[in-house]
Amino acid sequence: MAMNKPRVICHMMSTVDGKIIVENWGANKKISTFSSIYEKCHESFKSQAWMVGRVTMEKDFTEGKRPQLTKTKQTVAGNVFIGDTNASSFAIAVDPKGKLGWESNQIDGDHIIELLTTQASKKYLHYLRQKSISYIIAGKKQLNFKSALKQLSNSFPIKTIMLEGGGHLNGSLLNEGLIDELSLLVIPIADGTPKTPTTFEIGEEFPKRGATQLHLTEVKQLQADVLWFKYRTKK
Repeated sequence: MAMNKPRVICHMMSTVDGKIIVENWGANKKISTFSSIYEKCHESFKSQAWMVGRVTMEKDFTEGKRPQLTKTKQTVAGNVFIGDTNASSFAIAVDPKGKLGWESNQIDGDHIIELLTTQASKKYLHYLRQKSISYIIAGKKQLNFKSALKQLSNSFPIKTIMLEGGGHLNGSLLNEGLIDELSLLVIPIADGTPKTPTTFEIGEEFPKRGATQLHLTEVKQLQADVLWFKYRTKK
């Protein structure tokens, strides 16, 4: 029986040895070219949302901003809060404990949705409500991705999500069988840096399930010697 959830497309850029930390690739014009190719490929998909983990969001978007929390006597009820009922595009932040700070409720016009666990404090929920930032609470110590995706489908006009890292977030959804497609840009760099994330990382705290079988649907050679692989996951 098919699960009620958005289609999840994991869209990533990696070296030939699977590494994904851009800072290890040196500072030159080619890196910005690779990033431009990545964004152009992203835009080719008809998606309504993109999703990243807390570390990626802090590094690339919030610049480590911390939330300014205040005491409140207001009751914070319910596991779903919709901050903008008119939003049609979304930036989804996987932030289990509620640590991200925000300037506003959108990133480049995409309305922010926080995915939280019950470990997020009531102060933090109040903070998000004050900023009109949407949130979904799913899970206790670990995020329940199946529940979160179901709520995203039921509460927001989201049919397709672009999953864009980091490696541990990708690995968590892969391990749960929740990724439908993989869009992988392989750049002409061999990294070799030890103990750095790859496209998919499954933490030791999670029971490892079987390997995921893929079906190749398309290969393209792009500019700057970049290869674009598209796969479907075999269910």
